[in-house]
Amino acid sequence: MKFIDEARIEVAGGKGGNGSASMRREKFVPRGGPDGGDGGRGGNVYAVADLNINTLVDYRFVKKYFAHHGENGRGADCYGKGADDIVLRMPVGTLITDTLTGEVVADLTHDGQQALLAQGGKGGLGNIHFKSSVNRAPRQFTHGEEGEKRELKLELKVLADVGLLGMPNAGKSTFIRAVSAARPKVADYPFTTLAPNLGVVRIDNNKSFVVADIPGLIEGAAEGAGLGHRFLKHLARTGVLLHLVDLAPFDESVDPVHEAQAIVEELRKYDEDLYRKPRWLVLNKLDMIAEDERQAKIDDFLLRFGWQAPDKYADFDPFAPRYFAIAGLTGEGCRELTQSLMLYLDQLREWKARQAQAADAQLRFDERELEDDGDDAEVDAE
Repeated sequence: MKFIDEARIEVAGGKGGNGSASMRREKFVPRGGPDGGDGGRGGNVYAVADLNINTLVDYRFVKKYFAHHGENGRGADCYGKGADDIVLRMPVGTLITDTLTGEVVADLTHDGQQALLAQGGKGGLGNIHFKSSVNRAPRQFTHGEEGEKRELKLELKVLADVGLLGMPNAGKSTFIRAVSAARPKVADYPFTTLAPNLGVVRIDNNKSFVVADIPGLIEGAAEGAGLGHRFLKHLARTGVLLHLVDLAPFDESVDPVHEAQAIVEELRKYDEDLYRKPRWLVLNKLDMIAEDERQAKIDDFLLRFGWQAPDKYADFDPFAPRYFAIAGLTGEGCRELTQSLMLYLDQLREWKARQAQAADAQLRFDERELEDDGDDAEVDAE
């Protein structure tokens, strides 16, 4: 199926039903009084994350989702029925924003997560609520409230632990085939992937991670050139980036150092946070270079490129390897790379958990300090 990663839709909650202004009239029941029931609530519109869905293609064709209105109240104390809710199933990784305000409405990051997109209106009140000692026969009632209306933008951000960066034909698709069961297209001529590919890399029965092959970037991608700029946002959630470089390009006039520097510059222009994300260098296509020339080629590249990894997470893993030389076609060096990635991702999760615990402990400490200061102030006032 074609990968669809963006869509725009309109959603609206249902209008609440009107309250009823009814008077009880039965034989042998004089002065029956008011018996008008309330209106039912309007339907809500929800989004639910579903692992079985992998594109937003359905929302390209159907763009309006309006919930039903609630029923009006009736006499004999009959309340109107509330309308059914609408549930929109979307892929895990969908980011939903309000197009008018830019507000993030929901970020669907795990299967089964539910988010309210549009609230249905409340039902109106029947005249039974307006009865009083001075108003025995009220004719007042209220209308149901209008439902919430929104124009929303849906963006599917691939949820992966590792993201692959590189120019077209850097060997990203070949690499993902070598380390996972994914089978993206590869060929012996230059071309670029048209949509992200996901592959699950299994280290053993209980150890695995997801790698995303993002379409190749070109110079000017941050300003909208080529295809890769559409998918740069998918890299925001990854734990580490692998920057693949073709050490043996088809065209000998192409300088791998210039190609690699262009990718780094596009990251910097697109998003400073993305640029500072942990990024490992992967020098690919060793199989295309004579064995006695490989190390010299690698050393020359690293020297001219001035390779220096970002040190954002260096405090918890100072000895993590920062670059690898591999041959994606033959698998040479891939096992060592994937095992190092698994170790790094495990350490990253532990580090983030410790950071979250420390932040939570600091928050509780600050709250206790505020409570103690308040108690001291009360004692001084006495």
